[in-house]
Amino acid sequence: MHVILKCNSEPPKALGGRPDSYSKLPIDIGGNLRRTRQQQGFSLEAPSHRSGVSRAMLGQIETGKSVPAVTLIWKIADALGLPAAKFLESSKPCRALVLPRASGRILSRSDGRFTLRDFASPEFDFRAEFFELTIAAGHRECVDAFAHGTRANFLVSSGSLDLSLYDGHDYNLNQGDVILFEADATQLYSNPGASDAVAYLVVAPARNGNAAR
Repeated sequence: MHVILKCNSEPPKALGGRPDSYSKLPIDIGGNLRRTRQQQGFSLEAPSHRSGVSRAMLGQIETGKSVPAVTLIWKIADALGLPAAKFLESSKPCRALVLPRASGRILSRSDGRFTLRDFASPEFDFRAEFFELTIAAGHRECVDAFAHGTRANFLVSSGSLDLSLYDGHDYNLNQGDVILFEADATQLYSNPGASDAVAYLVVAPARNGNAAR
């Protein structure tokens, strides 16, 4: 991941006493898990598969909707090849972070005809995910469903795009158009134009009362 400004953190605090006494410490287990996972370049699938902890449960821990038992922390830490104390750190919040364009994490598919640039850093806690999509002229690309309850905000910055969603409808979007949609199903993005199209996608996990990512 790209990092320019470092956010300082305090040394890990010893547990001491009963195994569940960590819950009284001023720590952010979910935030630490999310930052560590992103630093290693993993989606939720990798630690879920390795640890046997469901993706939904990992999502609930990361969003603070569930407080894990110590044994669960050990299992997740082992899956990531890290000491459990890594998730028990008390960190100071980072107030600003610069992400230069050249340092962005980019996913490229279809021989470069579809690229996805991630505007995120584990050093800065931000509940939503923000991406830049570039789609070549005449190209179509499927994007996997996000976790149940995830919602998206999609803006076409240049060119035009067709978006096919789970509801069976196709949406034609031109420069400046925005569509809000539920992103927990596969999406098909198509560029019918003669030049590359650029768009921005913001996805946010479900709020309280819905399924967590």
